[in-house]
Amino acid sequence: MIHYDLRCDRDHAFDGWFKDSAAFDCQAGLGLLECPACGSTEVARALMAPALAKRRRPPSPAQAAKPAGAAPSPPQPMAVSEARIPDQVRAVLQRLRTEVERNCDYVGPDFAEEARRIHRGESDRRGIYGETTPDQAETLAEEGVQFSRIPWVPPADG
Repeated sequence: MIHYDLRCDRDHAFDGWFKDSAAFDCQAGLGLLECPACGSTEVARALMAPALAKRRRPPSPAQAAKPAGAAPSPPQPMAVSEARIPDQVRAVLQRLRTEVERNCDYVGPDFAEEARRIHRGESDRRGIYGETTPDQAETLAEEGVQFSRIPWVPPADG
């Protein structure tokens, strides 16, 4: 993932995360990026300060006890408190939720199985949304099933 500072043609600053620079270029070229302040789709990368390496902390006792060559432990999921989501980001996520609910079929806890059926051509190709466990999501990714996870914030009217 890559983080960009972005700016619209009306000089509103915001940020975005993309798979890579090509993903940004593609989305910007198709007009899929939208300023959360004014809705403009004329969005470009802003000048950014370089990321500086942080000084390393000494390993914890648990890390120091790990044998050399041992596989790193997988990253732990991190819950984000809704109170910490900036208002502009929350507004974009609420619009995204509205669009998903309007244009996709809710399949609930059957998401992983329905995504597999669509991937294999056993079910009509369409947008779906629902719930899945982290293990199910990992298995889907390993099987090559394309899907995205999005933060599911309460609706704007809720």
